[in-house]
Amino acid sequence: MDNAVRLAFDLLGFTSVIVLIVLGLGVIASMMGIFNFAHGEFVLLGAYTLYLFQEFGLPLWTGLIAAPIVVALVGLVLERLIIRRFYSAPIIAMLGTFAIGLVIREVVRGLLGGHYKSIEEPLAGAVTLGGLEFSIWRSVIIVTTLVVIGASWAFLTRTSMGLRIRGSLENPMLARACGISTTRLYALTFAFGSALAGLAGALIVPLYQLSADIGIRFLVQAFLSVMLGGVGTFVGPVLGASVVGGMASGLPWIVPPVFADPFVFLIALAIVKFRPQGFIAQGKL
Repeated sequence: MDNAVRLAFDLLGFTSVIVLIVLGLGVIASMMGIFNFAHGEFVLLGAYTLYLFQEFGLPLWTGLIAAPIVVALVGLVLERLIIRRFYSAPIIAMLGTFAIGLVIREVVRGLLGGHYKSIEEPLAGAVTLGGLEFSIWRSVIIVTTLVVIGASWAFLTRTSMGLRIRGSLENPMLARACGISTTRLYALTFAFGSALAGLAGALIVPLYQLSADIGIRFLVQAFLSVMLGGVGTFVGPVLGASVVGGMASGLPWIVPPVFADPFVFLIALAIVKFRPQGFIAQGKL
């Protein structure tokens, strides 16, 4: 029973990480019709922001607040200067985001000197419940993920701005005819998705050593999660992330770890093969 509880906590913790990353990627893919292949590097920028706060001796909690803001501003600038020019050519837009991500990754690699950096947990230690110890920081990640999911859902379904976003997603031409500035909404959406990636990076980096490749390890899993869940929905990517995150953290308990990731990809690809529209069809919340 103790092992089962520990496994469930580990599954929930890792799945929360994937969900945070997938939320931003899914919002951008659903709203704008492109996959942002620089999303992993936005996670990296959030992690690097927290690292800078530690280096300068500033409170790590302020770094957690600053990370999504900094990455949102970076995303907004990139969207305004580069990405918005390629909305009519999604393939070129994806190649462009891949190139942007490559530049960001190599710049950060140079700043880190190619080394791995450790970052302290803002809340270190563990809490004991029923004789079992649970990481405080993993618990913070889980709670933060639940809050972000709830706040994002409420924003999209209970606010006028959310209604405009959903309307633009369903029918951009009709939204523009109604006087909605889809260009502005695209910019805000990209910034919002970037902010979620930055928050995810700042939250997860204390669990992993910071390196320039920290975002790459999650990008493929996030991409598969969006494909599994269904592009054009809010619940879909969250459900897809739960499946991928659960498999990625649970399979190493069943099969040798070296085979775990290939099994995740094979299972995910098999599901996409037989249900290409994802778990939830477009147009469903």
